[in-house]
Amino acid sequence: MMNASVSIQNLDFAFGEGELQKQILFDVSLEIQAGEIVLLTGPSGSGKTTLLTLIGALRSAQSGSLSVLGHELAGATTEQLVAARRKIGYIFQAHNLLKFLTAQQNVEMSLELHPDLTKAERSRRAAEILDAVGLDDRKHYFPDSLSGGQKQRVAIARALAARPQLILADEPTAALDGKTGRTIVDMLKTLAKEQGCPILMVTHDNRVLDIADRIVHMEDGRLVRS
Repeated sequence: MMNASVSIQNLDFAFGEGELQKQILFDVSLEIQAGEIVLLTGPSGSGKTTLLTLIGALRSAQSGSLSVLGHELAGATTEQLVAARRKIGYIFQAHNLLKFLTAQQNVEMSLELHPDLTKAERSRRAAEILDAVGLDDRKHYFPDSLSGGQKQRVAIARALAARPQLILADEPTAALDGKTGRTIVDMLKTLAKEQGCPILMVTHDNRVLDIADRIVHMEDGRLVRS
């Protein structure tokens, strides 16, 4: 059997220190295989986004084991976290676009982490992925001139442009109408199955549950079924 793309064992996580410490995650264990689509559900405040940020190497895990694409992130240095992040595509609940850059420039900027790409290659790849998410006529628009759904599609294009080895998505369809949301999740499903890119998606959207290979549920910082 292939090594899991994500392997989490007995992961705890807390914010703060001493008397102010608040534990968010409790003894979380989870494996995600190459090409697998896993949906993470649960009420607000249950720890879903915290878990996503740890898997995404946005902060270092404090205890237990968290291996992502061959990188052990528990106790990882800043340099090790950056190396892991280069392999991961993120789709945030808030689109997090830079207002002073056009849609294409926002996507191109995500490719600057990849010094092997020339400026022309970054531009071409950004244009291609924006075409793929239906924004071919909006490439040179600034975010304030885009609808909420269009901004989210730019954010999704930005996540996919670098051809990541893992996609982490936090409510990616929340701002999208049904048709656009289905287009996006079908694109993600194709990426997972054709390129073996696993996807972990936090969602409350019952319209997309059918794309999952597996649904895991979190309550009060614990995975209650998987």
